[in-house]
Amino acid sequence: MADVFHQVYSPVSGSILLSALIASLPPLLLAVLLAGIRVAPWRAAIAAAATASVLAWLVWGMPLSLTIAAATHGMAFGLWPISWIVVSAVFFYNLSVESGDFDVIRRSLSRLTGDRRIQLLLVAFCFGALIEGIAGFGAPVAITASMLAGLGFEPIMAASLALIANTAPVAFGSLGIPVTTLGGLLAPMLGHDAQTTTRALSAMVGRQLPVFSLAIPAYLVILYAGWRRMVEVWPAVLVAGGTFAIGQFTVSNFVGPELTDALSALLSLTAVSLLLRVWQPAAEFTEGARLAVVPAAARDSPGRVARAYATYGVLIVTVLIGQIGNFAGLSNLQPPANVTALLKCGQAGNRLCPDAWVGASAAVDPQGFRFPVWEFSWPGAYRVQDGRPAALVQREAPVVAASSPYPLTYRLDFLAAAGTLVLLASLIAFVPMVIFGAAPGALATTFTKTVRQLRLPVITIAFILSIATVMNYSGMTSSMALALARTGVLFPFFAAWLGMIGVFLTGSDTSSNTLFGPLQATTAKLSGLDPVLMAATNSSAGVMGKMISPQNLSVGAAGVGAVGREGEILARVIVHSLILTTLMGLLALLQAYVVPWMVPNL
Repeated sequence: MADVFHQVYSPVSGSILLSALIASLPPLLLAVLLAGIRVAPWRAAIAAAATASVLAWLVWGMPLSLTIAAATHGMAFGLWPISWIVVSAVFFYNLSVESGDFDVIRRSLSRLTGDRRIQLLLVAFCFGALIEGIAGFGAPVAITASMLAGLGFEPIMAASLALIANTAPVAFGSLGIPVTTLGGLLAPMLGHDAQTTTRALSAMVGRQLPVFSLAIPAYLVILYAGWRRMVEVWPAVLVAGGTFAIGQFTVSNFVGPELTDALSALLSLTAVSLLLRVWQPAAEFTEGARLAVVPAAARDSPGRVARAYATYGVLIVTVLIGQIGNFAGLSNLQPPANVTALLKCGQAGNRLCPDAWVGASAAVDPQGFRFPVWEFSWPGAYRVQDGRPAALVQREAPVVAASSPYPLTYRLDFLAAAGTLVLLASLIAFVPMVIFGAAPGALATTFTKTVRQLRLPVITIAFILSIATVMNYSGMTSSMALALARTGVLFPFFAAWLGMIGVFLTGSDTSSNTLFGPLQATTAKLSGLDPVLMAATNSSAGVMGKMISPQNLSVGAAGVGAVGREGEILARVIVHSLILTTLMGLLALLQAYVVPWMVPNL
């Protein structure tokens, strides 16, 4: 029978500070390789994962078999459900590009107004948020920066504005991947299932970022044209920020993280478009503007524009229907109205798959393969006790009140996973594409292109999740948390800076949440703070670091044809990153001590 591993938190000379310093080596190595030496992200992730595994085994005393189990579990979680959502989302986006729908939407936005301030709001803020919500991974900055430059914005200014605009939506980007990933990692630490934890985190982030979403449109216009010219278009600024903030709060709190960006962006786009029908600025600001001259024969008909937007409507409706059972107040909805239950085969009256088990039955083998929902203890991380799997990892005081098991489980929702729903939406949306002229073979070629496009990012995601899982289960994360807990009452402020630094170093809110989210939650518990608040702050503040991350600076420069001028872009945006991070830190302090009622109950 395998021995139980009891976590230790000061293995280096009995010192918490020294142990925390050694525990920080994997993320520090990742940062140096990415931002300093500029090693390819997938190579850097593999090196950092190997470092974490060696330290867990040789310094923290985690048995080699358990270290391997934790590492492989992290990789598996990175592949499903995380990379599965990414691949499906980018596939949907690529299909919309292949069919021409994306270009139709882009042209429709460019023709709405000749005022550059409102173009800035529509393109960088609203449309950028929509792309972030669907695709993410640098696409919003590259696309919106190039669009702004094409409309006549000075290239460096265009890239800078696109980077600053790409803040408010990032935490819910790529169909909520940053929050979903964080929820999956924190669930076993907080003693709740992944779905419940993710919903709480989504709600908390949705009670922080709307403050900034409301202000970012005004912030952008002031940076570009000055205070006076911002006041001239205050109705558009207020409508763009206000509708996005309302949508962001509502969807994140009552629907979930998956569609927060897409629905909020579409709401904001629609509201500003309707406003422009009844209001226009007194004086149109067009200095240096360059509007594309489109021949009348080449202009898109209203029907074509509607069909392009309907493609994204298919995605939203499909995901909403598939997730309906997860919405607040609808979990007890009965099939067939509860499509989520149908997809999980988990409620009486379900006829989608009446015999859910394949092979061994639940009574005989609780670890046996099950379709369409298979949840099991990870091989190598449990022993059989009284006929049931029992965790081999035990967390100890002071991280927990008393020695308690730290289970390492894995869940496969084959049908109900967000990635599967997005794939289904892609298939549905492709039918009218074929009817209106797309080649039937485009589906397969686009999917193949997507897989090739994402093969290295998927490897990166898998190994970064491996780093986090090894650090969490070996006790390395807790060693760092015990050291950080000494910052006392100011920890919420420093938590925001840790999140920002994480995204600055990795270029990804998902990666920052993976590396530092569990650390934030553990430190919060040790400091008497709410772990949901601190973990959410990591994600919310992380978005402020994306505008200064080397990867995104390169994307922005490439989008406007200014490769080699990343330093100029950084000089324009860094002060705004610091200002916004400071404000997020102050908001976290307020929510921790002054308005704790804003934190959702878990």
